Amino acid sequence: MHVRLFRFAAMALVIAWASTAVAQTDPLPSWNDGPSKQAIVAFVTDVTREGSPDFVPPAERIATFDNDGTLWIEQPIYVQFAYALDRVKALAPQHPEWKNTQPFKAVLEGDMAALAAAGEKGAVEIVAVTHAGMTPEEFRQGVKEWLVTAKHPRFDRRCDELVYQPMLEVLTYLRANGFKTYITSGGGAEFIRAFAEERYGIPPEQVIGSRIVTKFERRDGKPILFRLPQVDFIDDGPGKPVGINQEIGRRPIAAFGNSDGDLEMLQWTTEAGKRRLGLVVHHTDAEREYAYDRQSHVGKLDKALDAAALDRWVVVDMKRDWKSVFPPYP
Repeated sequence: MHVRLFRFAAMALVIAWASTAVAQTDPLPSWNDGPSKQAIVAFVTDVTREGSPDFVPPAERIATFDNDGTLWIEQPIYVQFAYALDRVKALAPQHPEWKNTQPFKAVLEGDMAALAAAGEKGAVEIVAVTHAGMTPEEFRQGVKEWLVTAKHPRFDRRCDELVYQPMLEVLTYLRANGFKTYITSGGGAEFIRAFAEERYGIPPEQVIGSRIVTKFERRDGKPILFRLPQVDFIDDGPGKPVGINQEIGRRPIAAFGNSDGDLEMLQWTTEAGKRRLGLVVHHTDAEREYAYDRQSHVGKLDKALDAAALDRWVVVDMKRDWKSVFPPYP
């Protein structure tokens, strides 16, 4: 009897040890086992194993990530646009003319229909004005302060807490295997630089994004950079490969996105011959996050979803593939 109990206890210890070992060696613990997780692990294994026909030297292991909808939440509106709307309200006392000038009038009156009617042109105007008139350092500090108090309307959590745990694991996994990870976003580069290193482990010099005109000048005998209310470059759609080439000088071997704004980046990355990885995050989980694709006004996924089948990109089904969506912040 005692021998039998001993054997049972020993077996239980072995099983527990094995389970712990698997958990410790699983690079993507928030991913359910399935084709998406397997594709990521197989790609990393093949391009990093010396002697493999797909081996890629460390210097060429470049991975680019969209931000909105790929690394953090983008519904019901982009986080950066929420910041811009708050900035309009904060700056309104200095601009009495905004009470009668669109699209600012719509923001101050909470007229979402008029704001939507202003379209992309109105949004660009709002962002340009609210993001200018200061140094890059002052702007980033303002974003950091805003993020401390900005709460998501549905989840009532800080916006920068609503990053995707499974994608954080992908970033860590890639870097552990010699990859250099970059953000390439339609959002503003300086906006993302305010939190990217803390939340993603991506330093400012590895953030590529849209930008406004910045000029050098001397004030009080000191050299500074000053941000002007003029758009300089839009890092979205066909602009993404251009921005990547200008800033990195290498074509990525892996690209991660979630919308039609990432289509050209994914095509440029994966249609280059040799082993490449393209991954699309498909938002299918209305309960834990949001479900949207072809008809969405934010993060529309239509052409890129069709292209995924042609170019054999990994399409991540958020509801099916992810055990959890957000990190367990206190």
